[in-house]
Amino acid sequence: MSNEKVYGMKLSKLYPLLVEKARKKGRTREEVDEVIRWLTGYEQKKFEELVESDISYGDFFRNAPKPNENRKLIKGVVCGVRVEDIEEPLMREIRYLDKLVDDLAKGKSMEKILRKQEEES
Repeated sequence: MSNEKVYGMKLSKLYPLLVEKARKKGRTREEVDEVIRWLTGYEQKKFEELVESDISYGDFFRNAPKPNENRKLIKGVVCGVRVEDIEEPLMREIRYLDKLVDDLAKGKSMEKILRKQEEES
């Protein structure tokens, strides 16, 4: 799938997939929301409004109010690609979220998922 197709997809369609991936492994929607807020800087209320809106996935990340500075410390493989090697900035932001949700689904603790990024800075 091309980057532009991913960017044009609706957050309202993708968000439930992220939640379902985490839930299948015993995690919660609240945990998914927490990693999204940590990554993007959205407040919960605003995030919930956006999930109910028609915003595209690309615009959701482009308009993130305060991307976490430590997101650049996220490393690992998502969809067979190392996130730190993704050159296209917007796709890298999207893959950061994929990696955080993957870590949730793998059973890592929330503290470890978020704090490991902060400890390295």
